[in-house]
Parts: sequence; C-alpha cells; structure tokens
Amino acid sequence: MTDNLLDQSREDLLAQAITGVDDELMLVSPSEETLTDLIDVLADHDVRVDVLADPATVKGVMDDFIVASNAADLIASDRLSLRTSDALETNPMLVGSSSVMTLVTTASSMNGLVSEDESFVGDVRTEYRDRWAEAAEYSLRTPPLSEVNDGLAESLGDDAEGDFRAMLGSLETARGDDSLDEVTVSLLVAAKNEALLYDISKWGEDTGVASKATFSRTKTRLEEKGLIETEKVPIEVGRPRLRLTLADERLQAAESDQIATAAQSMLT
Repeated sequence: MTDNLLDQSREDLLAQAITGVDDELMLVSPSEETLTDLIDVLADHDVRVDVLADPATVKGVMDDFIVASNAADLIASDRLSLRTSDALETNPMLVGSSSVMTLVTTASSMNGLVSEDESFVGDVRTEYRDRWAEAAEYSLRTPPLSEVNDGLAESLGDDAEGDFRAMLGSLETARGDDSLDEVTVSLLVAAKNEALLYDISKWGEDTGVASKATFSRTKTRLEEKGLIETEKVPIEVGRPRLRLTLADERLQAAESDQIATAAQSMLT
C-alpha cells in the first residue's frame, strides 16, 4: 500500500490494496459492504487480513450464508480473522506494517488515501493492535462452504453437490428474508435429485447448516406453496421415510442454476 487509489469500485480497491502484501494487514471499522467485498476478494489472494469491526456489522454480513460460509473457509485456512469491538469511532482503515490507507466512500466510488509517515503509522498500528488484543473473537457458527459441498457429495452424490453449487451461485444472497436461504436451497436440491428428507436433513445437521427441525419446517412450507411434493418410502423397521420431488412443472423443466430464481418468484 504505497499509492493513493482514487475513484475505484470497492472490490477493485481492496484487490489492489492487498495485492503483493506479505506482512500483517488489519481492516479496521469496515462497513457491511466493505467487509462483504473483502471476503470475496480474499478468495483469490493468498493474504491474511485481521478484521476489527463493530459487532452489528459482522452479524449483518454473516446473516448471509453465502458470505458466511466463504468467510468460514478463509478462517479455516488462516487467511481471515474476525474480532469485534463496540468502541470503533474511526473511518475505515487498512493498517499495514509501514503504511495506513484510509478508506473514503463517495456516492459512486471508493478512495484509498495512503500515509507512510513513520510516526503516524506506528501510532495507528499500536493503537489498533492493542484494541485487537482486547477484542472478542467473533464466533462464526456457519460451516465452511468446502465442507458443506464435500459432505453433500458424500451424502447425496456428485450430481446433488453440483446442483447445490449451481443454485447457490445463482443467488446474490442467501438470507431467507427477501431471498432463499440455505435450507430452502438444500431441499430444492434434494427434491431435484429425488432424495429422502431424512438424508438431506441429516446432512444438514451433521455439517452445521441447520437442525433437522428447521429442515422439517421448511419442507412443510415448500409443500404448502406447491414447490415440492413428498411420497412415503417404506423401510424395514419404523415409520416410512419421505422422498422429496419437485412439484411444479416450471421447476421440473428448469436447469439447476434457474431453479432457485424460479422458486424465489413463486415464494414472493
């Protein structure tokens, strides 16, 4: 981080700022949008970034399964660390060992203003490394996306795992408010592959995606909305299990990367 970066998109600025950095780097007080873009950018860079952010900011970002599961992968590979503090009354900054970049956002762009003044950089690093040491580590409960994908392939097969990737990739977010969430997508994948509710919900609980009860409630909602159907499958001992199938012709005819969008339009 040696040059000012002016009139950039947020993602481009972050990518340029961390490219070639081979020492410690801290992002202080990011907005939700900046933290989201950092997680996206870090997927393509072999750099570690410590993030010190407001608790509400981190929670808001991690409510999106797509972002949170990618963040979990970065944490598992030691490229991201998240801590929170309620006392961050400062502009967003990227703090390195020899420079500080202040991030200034306008209506149409982001700008990075760099200082390499040795005294200033030293004071800033000391201040926020001390705060980092005192801050609480953010407990991310979302499982890493790589583990989710691998577990699904093992439980339901490679076709189902490919469908999950395609459906999730077609969504901008997976929050469950105005968009589909990870449980709904998982059930649509299971229905497309005519899998058992038991198998998809066991996978979900084992990997930490959601509880079996959450899968059951969501299955009932999708049935009531006419997206999926169930049929009983007898087993040797115990109650019959339920096989999931797609109920609507629009979903049956859609490609994997179109099913989530079609389902979302039917649910809203």
